Amino acid sequence: MKYHFASDNTSGVCPEAWQAMAEANVGYHPSYGADAITAEACESFRRFFDTDCEVFFVFNGTAANSLALASLCQSYHSVICSDLAHVETDECGAPEFFSNGSKLLTAKSSLGKLDPTDVERLITHRTDLHYPRPKALSLSQSTELGTVYRPGEIAGLCKLAKSHGLHVHMDGARFFNALAAQTATPADLTWKAGVDVLCCGGTKLGMAVTEAVVFFNHDLARDFEYRCKQAGQLCSKMRFISAQWLRILNDDTWRQHAARANGLARKLADGLGQLPGAQILYPVDANAVFARLPETMKSGLKERGWMFYSFIGGGSRLMCSWATTEADVDTFIADAQAWA
Repeated sequence: MKYHFASDNTSGVCPEAWQAMAEANVGYHPSYGADAITAEACESFRRFFDTDCEVFFVFNGTAANSLALASLCQSYHSVICSDLAHVETDECGAPEFFSNGSKLLTAKSSLGKLDPTDVERLITHRTDLHYPRPKALSLSQSTELGTVYRPGEIAGLCKLAKSHGLHVHMDGARFFNALAAQTATPADLTWKAGVDVLCCGGTKLGMAVTEAVVFFNHDLARDFEYRCKQAGQLCSKMRFISAQWLRILNDDTWRQHAARANGLARKLADGLGQLPGAQILYPVDANAVFARLPETMKSGLKERGWMFYSFIGGGSRLMCSWATTEADVDTFIADAQAWA
């Protein structure tokens, strides 16, 4: 089976991350994040975002999002997110579980981006004691439909949220793809726009078993290490997951991998868009292509071993990763053309 476009999770570990783990596998080091490698990795995040921030490393995105949201809310609060948000559709109730019951309220979205008018409606339409009080806004960058928020769009949503006393969480599972897709700086897309906490995705960029939770609001990070420990997310040999970040951020490797995946997604969309009956459904801002393909084409591609998903957005989702090659794209398009 060919899992090349099924998800950017199906690719292996990029060589830079693999080498970083090998280099960390020498000698003895303090455990549970007290090592020098982890300390330097945290400093790399501060240089990357050009600000003092608190950084914590966990194993996966569900834990990152759920524990981050739990730090923003009490059990009687609510979180406003897109109706397509991963925290709503694909995390098995983990945000509610780790927050002891904070309710997710879904707002309308356009091309995957939150509709500010509907966000404000959810914040203001009830203020009585019998309704969970909105306390956090969660947005995804890039979105679940592969589109990208511009700095002004993020700033507008953050300004709206904070005017009503809400904190802002960013699900950045594909943050680096969004960053590579525009000229904005990491700071422009996060704390300068008003984001309080970013769940920064490492796995989908090519790393192994590591996500970073980055708090720009220090007050919200208080006792977060205890949440990680209680949730089974405190890595005893932390240097192996933090070393990967040290290499990826310091060597600008993130940009090479993210930009390559984005570029190949555009190439894939351009090729598919020329085929009879195929329709590209959303702008290809990052590394995702959503296409409506004729049933015969989808069946034919799967007969030839290609794996891809049809679930969000009403079409087939095709993801490019750091490991995707031009040959992969060309072969997929050729196989699709054979069934056009």
